Amino acid sequence: MLGLLRPLLAACLYLLLPGVQGWSPGYSNGFHYQDISNGNGKGEIYFNGVRLHVESPQLSVSATRGSSVTLPCHFHYEPELSAPRRTRVKWSWLPANTIGAPVPPEAFTRETEVMVAMGNRHRSYGGFRGRVRLRRSAPGDMSLVINELQLNDTGRYRCEVIDGLEDESVTVELELRGAVFPYYSQKGRYHFNFFGAQQVCQDQEATLATFEQLFSAWEDGLDWCNAGWLADGTVQYPITAPRDGCGGMDLAPGLRSYGQRHRLLYRYDAFCFSASVKGTVYFLKHPIKLNFTEAVQACASDGSQIAKVGQMYAAWRLMGLDRCDAGWLSDGSVRYPITKARANCGPPEPGVRSFGFPPLYRKFGVYCYR
Repeated sequence: MLGLLRPLLAACLYLLLPGVQGWSPGYSNGFHYQDISNGNGKGEIYFNGVRLHVESPQLSVSATRGSSVTLPCHFHYEPELSAPRRTRVKWSWLPANTIGAPVPPEAFTRETEVMVAMGNRHRSYGGFRGRVRLRRSAPGDMSLVINELQLNDTGRYRCEVIDGLEDESVTVELELRGAVFPYYSQKGRYHFNFFGAQQVCQDQEATLATFEQLFSAWEDGLDWCNAGWLADGTVQYPITAPRDGCGGMDLAPGLRSYGQRHRLLYRYDAFCFSASVKGTVYFLKHPIKLNFTEAVQACASDGSQIAKVGQMYAAWRLMGLDRCDAGWLSDGSVRYPITKARANCGPPEPGVRSFGFPPLYRKFGVYCYR
């Protein structure tokens, strides 16, 4: 509907200009307009030509980090045209941390351009440069192919097709498959402002989780009673088993929210999101247990580096890493991943078990990343 209103508005403005007699644009795009009089000296434009339609068979697409993904977008005309016309397509992106309710029209002004193409000419922008192309598998196919997916590529993508005065678009949401995990400081809980939370997630090969990612993790059973920052600046926590001290027994299971908090002054934990990694996380076979310094050196001697928390969570969730041996990670924490719960390996549910941040002289195994 918006695509139809734009040409009508442009036509009406044209007719109201002084000295203009009727409708005679210098460019014809095959859309036909008829100038009719309404009896009061003002002209109206009546549309009686072909219509442009832009559609996507998938409004949400998920993929893994480092892979390639196709965001579908197709356009066609009704009635069909006898000859092809030159159209312009623009793909733009709205980051995931601004996504909540449906996006109002004014939000599109905050979009970042991804790619613009006309005919055989195209241009990509910013961090998408060299990683995107149009699929063009059939007439009208303007699907966007993104290679080497990055953590920050999540969000809403808009495919806009422009033919002269006609302009139609469709949006496709891109999600990365991965794992959400709560993260707190070695000093204890509630030590991060928003920017500190962003940094600690980044240090652990992750990003701050979005509301949608935390909600999905809650649906999968995540239960955590400490509040943490999300990417949109809200502070929330997921509860599957209501209890005192976590919102109370009278509240139903769900996400407890503190709403927006001052990003500099307030301090909480963080909910991080990690997607797949290109390398491998593995438990290093070593004849003896190691303190933290020895663990770092042992991984280096094996041609690797000590694994980060986000890398372990991604390997557990997406690659099935399962090991009932506690080991050091790069932040000084000790953890181990369980995909098949069993006796003497912690709780009856799958998950990444944590020993917290023991003294660095304590002896454990180590998880390396190569």
